[in-house]
This record gives sequence, structure tokens and C-alpha cells, in this order.
Amino acid sequence: MAERLERLVLQAGVMAVMLAVLSFKVFELDRYFVPKELVLHAAAFLVAASLVIRRRALTVDITDALLALFVIWTAASALFATNHWLAQRALALSVSSAVIFWGARRAGAAGAAGAAGSQRALLVAASLATVVVAITSLAQAYGFETEYFTLARAPGGTLGNRNFIAHIVAIGLPVTVWCAVTAKRALEALVWSLAGAVLSATLVLSRSRAAWLAVAACIAVLVIPLVVSRKYWEKQRVGGRLARFLLTAVIGGALAVVLPNDLNWTSDSPYLDSARKVVDYGSGSGRGRVAQYRNSLRMAADNPVFGVGPGNWPVRYVRFAPGGDRSLADNGMTANPWPSSDWVAFISERGIVAVLALGGVFATLFVGALRRWRDLPDANAVLMKLALAGTIVTTVVVSAFDAVLLLAAPAFLAWLILGAAAAAGARARAGARARGRTLEASRSVWLLVAAGAILVTVGSVARSTTQAIAMSTVGTGGRTARWVAGAMWDPGSYRINQRVADIYANRGQCGRARPFARRAAALFPSSSAARRVMRRCGIKS
Repeated sequence: MAERLERLVLQAGVMAVMLAVLSFKVFELDRYFVPKELVLHAAAFLVAASLVIRRRALTVDITDALLALFVIWTAASALFATNHWLAQRALALSVSSAVIFWGARRAGAAGAAGAAGSQRALLVAASLATVVVAITSLAQAYGFETEYFTLARAPGGTLGNRNFIAHIVAIGLPVTVWCAVTAKRALEALVWSLAGAVLSATLVLSRSRAAWLAVAACIAVLVIPLVVSRKYWEKQRVGGRLARFLLTAVIGGALAVVLPNDLNWTSDSPYLDSARKVVDYGSGSGRGRVAQYRNSLRMAADNPVFGVGPGNWPVRYVRFAPGGDRSLADNGMTANPWPSSDWVAFISERGIVAVLALGGVFATLFVGALRRWRDLPDANAVLMKLALAGTIVTTVVVSAFDAVLLLAAPAFLAWLILGAAAAAGARARAGARARGRTLEASRSVWLLVAAGAILVTVGSVARSTTQAIAMSTVGTGGRTARWVAGAMWDPGSYRINQRVADIYANRGQCGRARPFARRAAALFPSSSAARRVMRRCGIKS
């Protein structure tokens, strides 16, 4: 029963995390991020609770140990953060992501008879969620309007940013191909092939160079393994179905180019221009990224062990950025709350140990995906391993050029797929256990780990809930009382505290402005707006 609950929670969660969004446009980024984080944390809490109910011994391999090290090091790094609200938020996302991975891995490997069915159920849910969120992007591109979409980075659909949609599509593409080529019925295989056209069209319209690079890298890396693995699936209809999937994907991409849409591109040949700039890092945004990476690495060199604290890149980056840095806004803060790379964020915020641990997770999963195919039960499991390798490649590439694992929706999708697909090696791991490559921990250790995860996820659910309430309380931002109440619900929000301080300071009510100004300045010491209010009201920094 607990195993079925885990599977249902993960299936429902990966769909909900794609669609969850609030309508409060005053909070243009957080109205997407906060509800998705709430879904991630709630799903992680239920999975952790299920693990406690099952009360089984803990089997740990090198991948589990490295992921645990990454989470523990992130927690240690959070102690040294300047902004502990941001640190808690980033730490919570990492903990919940790890729980999703472990839950999916155990759910996919649970029960000798039902393991394959559980793995397929989880991977189908992940693929379906990818297609659904891609459809919301296409809907916006072709004229569908709703208050839950934003025009800032269209067609972003229910993720609010076309690049985020493209990252999701790139991560979910390999397992969608797997669903198509291993479908039990011909009609099901056809439907998944048509889904490939949807994903391809979304990738083209997104103009996301990171996603395009990720898909190209995935294809390049998997060509040889696919040929080598042919002896395991050559008697099945894999080749024909794969060819049909590729054909529909090409048709979908071509239609996206020629069909008129509602996107306001400034170029006469936007898709060709993006293709030309895929590897251009000597000019434009590419040059800005290189400068940002260089300055962020200076930050990492100054704090090599624990970094500046998870989530604290925007708090500390200003100290290391020269004048004219494109990552800085006019208010003395960073234009985005993260660098244009997960890995740059991890090394600058959490230190070299955390980066090596997380890199080790992907490396061990990738190597494991290409080994011991003879120990797998059938051809579908071998192809699942190839999908696992493909997902690792796409995830690593897109996360190298943008925020991916730092965000709830792509993190949920990626760790769910990695966990479920990694479970295809259950039989191989059983043999490894006999050779001493895994460690059996006691039941008490297992309960301690699960209880710790429950504690963190409960706190994370509470924090995300209060953030959502704060946004709902502020609403459209028309009344002062609403902003003040929002600050009570979410004292860690720089935006709300700074807004209240500005309102009171503009009215000459410095007595009321002071506590909010102090709080805003403590959250972001580099904020020129917070310092301006403090000077006006005679507040000493």
C-alpha cells in the first residue's frame, strides 16, 4: 500500500508541478516558482512519510552516498549564508529533490513482479507532464491568452519563461522516445510519436540555445550505445518506431517555423539567428554569460569550502562584479536571482565539495546506465537505461547554461526520471550488493534519515504556504494594509519589505518605515533602494 501511495504521489506531483501557478502579476517570477515549490515539497513530504511507514532497512550505494553528501554539505553551507531565508529556500529544494529521487528509485524497484510496471508508470507520467507543459507553451504561441501566462518571455506557458519550457522538453525528450518505442500497442506508439511533434515544435519556438545544444549532445552521445544495444532489441519493432518518432519530430519542427504565430520576434529570421548563435560566446548574451561565470568563480575562489550559502548568489555577487556588468540592474542588485548556470551557482554558493558530489551522482548514474545490460530483465529495460543516459546528458547540458536544478519544476522532472530509470538496474545492484558495492544500514538509521527529511519538508511546505498567502494578501498591490499584511506572512521577502518601507518613507512616516527598511537591507545589503530609505529616515546601517 505504501509503495502504491509513493507512486501515485510522484505521478500526481510531476503533473501538478508543471501546471501550478498563481495569478498575482505583481510577483512576476515567484507567482510561478512558489506554487511549484509547494507541490515539490508536499510530494517530498508524502514520500518521506511513506518511507517511515514502510520501516525497511536502508540500502545505500555510491550514488545515494554522493547525493546525501551534496545535501548535507548544502545544509552546512546554509549556516554561513548572509540571507538565511534564501538559504532555507534553496536547501529545501535540494532536500525535496533528493527525496523525489530516492522515492522514485525505491518505488521503481519495489517488488520483483511489479517493478517494471512501476517504472513505466512513473516514466509515462513524467513524459505526459512534459507534453502537457509543452502544449501550454504552444497554446500561448498561437494566441491563447490567460492571466496565468506572461508576455515577458513568451511562449512560457505555465512556467512563465520560454527557456524554462525548453529545458523541461529537453529533459523529458529521451524518456518520451522510450515511451514511443516500447509501447505495448501500436496506437499508443503512434500517440507518443505525435507527442514528439509537439515537443519538437515547442523546442523550435522557444529559441533556447541551451535546449538545442542539449538535444544535439544527447543524440551525439547515444548514437554508439544505441547501435551497440541493438542485439537486445533487434527482434522488436524499435527501429521502425524510432524512425517514425524522428519523422514526426522533424515535421513538427518544420510546421512551427512556417505556421504564423503571435510571437513578437524582432528579427525577420529569428530561428535561424538563434541557430547561428548557439555557440557564440564572444558577443551579446553569450559574452555576458562568460563575464558572469568569471566573476562568480572569483566568488567561489574567495569561499572555496562552503561558498556564500545556497541561494545567496544574488546577495554576494555585487561585491565581485565590476561596474558595467550586465548581470547587475540599476538598483544595485542582480537582474536575476541566479547565475546563468546551475553549476556556477553550486560552486559559488555551496563550494567545491558539493559540486564534486553532485557531479559524482550524474557520473555514476551515467556509467551505470551503460553497463551490465546482460543483467537486465528485457529489452525494454536496456532501452530504459539508454533513456536514463540521455536524460543525464540533457540535464547536465541545460543546467550548464541556465537555472534548471535550482527550480522546482525541472528539478522534480529530472530527479523523478533519474530515480525511476535507475531502478531498472535492480537486478544488477543485487549482484553488486553481493560483491560489497552497497551498504545495508540499520532500520534506526533509515528512520533517522526519513525523519530528518520529513522535518525539512514540513518546514518547506509551511514556508511555501506562507509565501503563497503573502502574495494572495498583497493581491494587485493597491493598498498599503495589504503590503503590510504580506510582510507579516512572508518576512523573508525583500520585495514586500522594501515596498512597505518605500510607502511609509514617501509619506514621511519613518517610524513605521524603519523596521521594514532594516529588514530589506539585511536581506540584500547591496540594495540601493534599501539604503536610500535608511538615509532618508536617519537609520544607521
